[in-house]
Amino acid sequence: MSGMSGTEGLVPQGPGDLGDATRAVRAGLPEPVKYEPTLPGPVFAAHFHLPGDPTGPYTYGRDENPTWTHLERAIGELEAPGESGVETLVFASGMAAISAVLLSQLKAGDAAVLPEDGYQALPLLHEQMRAYGIEVRTAPTGGDAQLSVLAGAKLLWLETPSNPGLDVCDVRRMVAAAHEAGALVAVDNTLATPLGQRPLQLGADFSVASDTKGMTGHGDILLGHVSCRDPERAAGVRRWRKIVGAIPGPMEAWLAHRSLATLSLRIDRQCGTALVLAETLAAHGDVTGLRYPGLPGDPSHEVAARQMRRFGSVVSFVLPDREWADRFLDALRLVDDATSFGGVRSTAERRGRWGGDAVPEGFVRFSVGAEDPEDLIADVLRALDEAAKGAG
Repeated sequence: MSGMSGTEGLVPQGPGDLGDATRAVRAGLPEPVKYEPTLPGPVFAAHFHLPGDPTGPYTYGRDENPTWTHLERAIGELEAPGESGVETLVFASGMAAISAVLLSQLKAGDAAVLPEDGYQALPLLHEQMRAYGIEVRTAPTGGDAQLSVLAGAKLLWLETPSNPGLDVCDVRRMVAAAHEAGALVAVDNTLATPLGQRPLQLGADFSVASDTKGMTGHGDILLGHVSCRDPERAAGVRRWRKIVGAIPGPMEAWLAHRSLATLSLRIDRQCGTALVLAETLAAHGDVTGLRYPGLPGDPSHEVAARQMRRFGSVVSFVLPDREWADRFLDALRLVDDATSFGGVRSTAERRGRWGGDAVPEGFVRFSVGAEDPEDLIADVLRALDEAAKGAG
């Protein structure tokens, strides 16, 4: 039962015809039962009553949980609307989901191609994969450069838009080349969310995300998921989750499902304001290296527009130096200096402080929240002015 792409409650039209907001508020809900809650509360159970042969869906808390089932059905419905064959598995974090795909699908002697400009924690996984005898190759996201090292690989891992540089690759082109070469394709869809981009519909074998970010959107849950059409591949991911126990708590899963109801509202506001912020920054003399895929002048815009339905809540740019960026961040009043993104409260940080991204010292990753656009833009412009005053 767990991981099915359920359509409970989605009955007014054909299963693929609902709008994003309608789907988000209804996805994964069980059939209504008189006097029962619309969204059942979290099930806290390490074990279940199990007389006789263990043939039912729920046996032990590391394997399955009814609260996961509702959430997995909901995410599957968002990942691939109207499709019944998509399986979704939820994990304790985004890295748990990423690791599950790579380490369940690859073995010693296999080669994998990953982005060299991807999420900061990926190099830690590279080390572990190499320790297991898996060859790791890397190339930049932009320009579909990973195709240059694809020959003979078993799996191609895409992160588009990339974090934090916001480069984009052509998913359809990458999938076609990979499948022709006999490789699987997984797409880290964290920054876009399924409302911005649907990797499975673009041909990918796996859609993976850290739901800590935009999917749940409140900065209070660690969660990840993997969606996949192939039951055998999904079974491998499920087995890995069971072996390592990388499972979410039922309360986190319930809170995540509750949060999905506002996904469309949040994403629409955040993406709309992100474009306004990008346009504002493009006209500011202290800002260079501006990236936002939704900006018509962005190097990735043409490709992004072909495969993305929304362009995300993250804008990146460069200020003249480290001190300038720090002054800017200190001067912000409506923006938290924090390392995550996708939340309803705007956050920003100087990414160079972590030392793991190949970015200039003045590089800022800015995650746009759900504040009034006018208030946020005014705060940013005031902070930029204050940062410039301190340059002398």
